[in-house]
Amino acid sequence: MPNDKILAVNDLSISFLSEGIEKEVIHNISFDLYPNEILGVVGESGSGKSVSSLAILGLLPKKISKITSGSVEFKGTNLVTLEQKEFQHIRGNAISMIFQEPMSSLNPSMRCGRQVEEILLQHTSLSKKQAKEETLSLFEKVKLPLPVRVYNAYPHQISGGQKQRVMIAMAIACKPKILIADEPTTALDVTVQKDILTLLKDLQVETGMSIIFISHDLSLISEIADRVLVMYKGSIVEQGSVNSIFHQPQHIYTKALLSSKPSLDIRLNRLPTIKDFMEDKPRSEIISHQQRAAVHQKLYSKSPLLEIINLEKEYLSNYGWFGKSTSFKAVDDISFRLYEGETLGLVGESGCGKSTLSNAILQLDKATAGTILYRGMDITNLNSSEIRKLRKEIQIIFQDPYASLNPRISVGKAIMEPMEVHNIGVSNDERKQMVLDLLQKVGLDESAFNRYPHEFSGGQRQRIGIARAIALQPKLIVCDESVSALDISVQAQVLNLLNDLKENFGFTYIFISHDLSVVKYMSDQLVVMNKGKIEEMADADEIYSNPKTDYTKKLIHAIPKGL
Repeated sequence: MPNDKILAVNDLSISFLSEGIEKEVIHNISFDLYPNEILGVVGESGSGKSVSSLAILGLLPKKISKITSGSVEFKGTNLVTLEQKEFQHIRGNAISMIFQEPMSSLNPSMRCGRQVEEILLQHTSLSKKQAKEETLSLFEKVKLPLPVRVYNAYPHQISGGQKQRVMIAMAIACKPKILIADEPTTALDVTVQKDILTLLKDLQVETGMSIIFISHDLSLISEIADRVLVMYKGSIVEQGSVNSIFHQPQHIYTKALLSSKPSLDIRLNRLPTIKDFMEDKPRSEIISHQQRAAVHQKLYSKSPLLEIINLEKEYLSNYGWFGKSTSFKAVDDISFRLYEGETLGLVGESGCGKSTLSNAILQLDKATAGTILYRGMDITNLNSSEIRKLRKEIQIIFQDPYASLNPRISVGKAIMEPMEVHNIGVSNDERKQMVLDLLQKVGLDESAFNRYPHEFSGGQRQRIGIARAIALQPKLIVCDESVSALDISVQAQVLNLLNDLKENFGFTYIFISHDLSVVKYMSDQLVVMNKGKIEEMADADEIYSNPKTDYTKKLIHAIPKGL
């Protein structure tokens, strides 16, 4: 490695103030970044990845945090000692950042083009006309389709992958020496994720900038990084080349991270978690093809719980005052059967029709044509009281549990509320006891009952969402991207929990995700959707080992597999 390091972090410690008590969250971390290098930083939520990167940019919240020791040297200047005014010349100019959630980082009331122009006008001597030309050029560079359209669009009018490309254009506008990418592909489709990784790597080669790429996914890091830092509880527990970290991991935490993601080659009855590794628990059993076949033989000998026949959902759109109406089929002639006790995986890129299909099944959005048979009864023409009864039978676990929970209602009340509506339990005391039992079943203690959603981590909130869904004792649960934004190990815990609940209560799942490795692990049968149609449908293991269509092959090829 060359000696001319561009960034040197030495013995950095950071503390946060909470209720008058100072707590150290980053403990004496040291690392270097070299020119033209991609450095991967990996670890779970709370490991200190993002806090460390915010410290480099001087973006730590002033009143509740402080750097207690150490230095951050950029080209010989200690950034820790800089005043905010001095930092303004560096931030966005010499050191830039792409944040995890582009929708919350982009201004919803400004057109995308103007937001990039603003950076250029602040940090360069370009005129407004030149800034616009440079912005369109940047949009082409980040491979945005129809750059002029995106330039004039508001953030809500473009897709998640396109929003992330706008963020990248903003970040590279001033040709920074260092780009910090904080979880830039979390919750994106696996194919879009691969496109973003390729784009960042191409830009790095073209411009020679250095990248700090932050992720909780080691497999993803392996696709882009030259070197890797592994962070755990505010410390760097291991660092080295991608090869050494993957093939000769030294720290037990690194080994745990590598093993927590569902394997594409073998099927375990339980996914190992970080805790399992730390406590040296025995490895889970491998489910054989014979065991799986025996389960399926029993499963598919019954009548289907749900049958979808030639289902369609068509939307009409008007362009302009006098524009003609155009139709768009979000779901196009879909048919399949779902059996009691089965997990049916539904996979495909954003816009393929997965969520539209689930909304039609849940009767949240009426189908345009076709039949949905639930327990042999057509549910497409139910009246409001019949739909209310159906709500108890078919529940949903959402992708973002925080958005689906009322922040002003305690967790216990949020779970009890639908129980009261559907007359589960004869009194509030009985319902409360049922909720306390439920919280225990999903791995939370009784104290959660009186706490509020903001007091919990993402994984804990997802457990609350699961508790709320199963409180009504449903038969069918739709899991809509319910683990896509979780850390690898937390994801493993939630997937294990879903399987345990399925075994104990006989639930049937429709499991929707863009992550084929997770869907393959969870599913009996797999439905691959593309542009509203079923691309292929078969046993989950069979589709992965022998995909029939180019689209499915593309999805499988895009899965980060490690080295």
